[in-house]
Amino acid sequence: MPDDVVAARAAAEEESAFSHPAVEPDATAAYGDHPDQLIDFYAPRGATGPVPLVVVLHGGAWRAPYDRRHITPFAGFLARRGFAVANVEYRRGAGADAGAVGDGGGVADGAGAAAVAGRWPDTFDDVAAALDALPALARQALPQADARRTVLTGHSAGGHLALWAASRHVLPIGAPWRVDGPPPLRGVVALAPIADFEVADKLAVCGGATRQLLGGETHFAERRSYADPALLLPTGIATTLVQGRTDLVVPEAVAESYADAAAKAGEVVGLTLLEDVGHFPLIDPVADACAVVVEEIAQLAW
Repeated sequence: MPDDVVAARAAAEEESAFSHPAVEPDATAAYGDHPDQLIDFYAPRGATGPVPLVVVLHGGAWRAPYDRRHITPFAGFLARRGFAVANVEYRRGAGADAGAVGDGGGVADGAGAAAVAGRWPDTFDDVAAALDALPALARQALPQADARRTVLTGHSAGGHLALWAASRHVLPIGAPWRVDGPPPLRGVVALAPIADFEVADKLAVCGGATRQLLGGETHFAERRSYADPALLLPTGIATTLVQGRTDLVVPEAVAESYADAAAKAGEVVGLTLLEDVGHFPLIDPVADACAVVVEEIAQLAW
């Protein structure tokens, strides 16, 4: 397919994904004192008994302009499909005007390119703290949620964070986020994740966001062992990656490299490749790709 056709399709996909109004949550709870340390909860629609809990980590290249609101249509879609949903906010990088729309890499010439990607160690502190606090908060906000059937999902940079959160038990000894055993998850469904920092860095994914996330050139090599999912294997957690083959933001090669690293570590990771699909349909409720994502979540959750 000609490059101009792929680019035009990608632009249309992004426009569609961000055309939906934000979906307000049924409840919001704080897991810390910072204004970004919040979790929005969506009650399952039409559910009569305990249902799986889906934890959502949004993307946006870990940059400040892109908060959890852009993924609320996806969270609402999951709730309409009968899941209890927790949409997690976390601290992101500072800078840039928040007026741009899209995932960090999707607006590389706009405000997103000027914002710094992530905060070290705050971004990781928050995701760890949110997941640790989630069972108690969910019991209060979503009594229908069955925490024994929790699936973690995330898109783009949020896909990275989902994979990372599922690997805290294999972090280097002494890492502040390390836990003693595998998290109580049914599995992870990572959507176009920034899953291999070496490959993402070589491809300059999201304007070099991975290097920024780890604190720049000086710290990139030393901190990868604490943050790069491709180095935190095997996890023992059922994991599926969903990836569009025409993704211009986080190319297919990133997901494939993670799957290869998992195989070398003795772990089988599912990799669902979607033809003629780019970055944003995975979280667009009107896209066929989003229905595929929900089915992948359901297979692990139920």
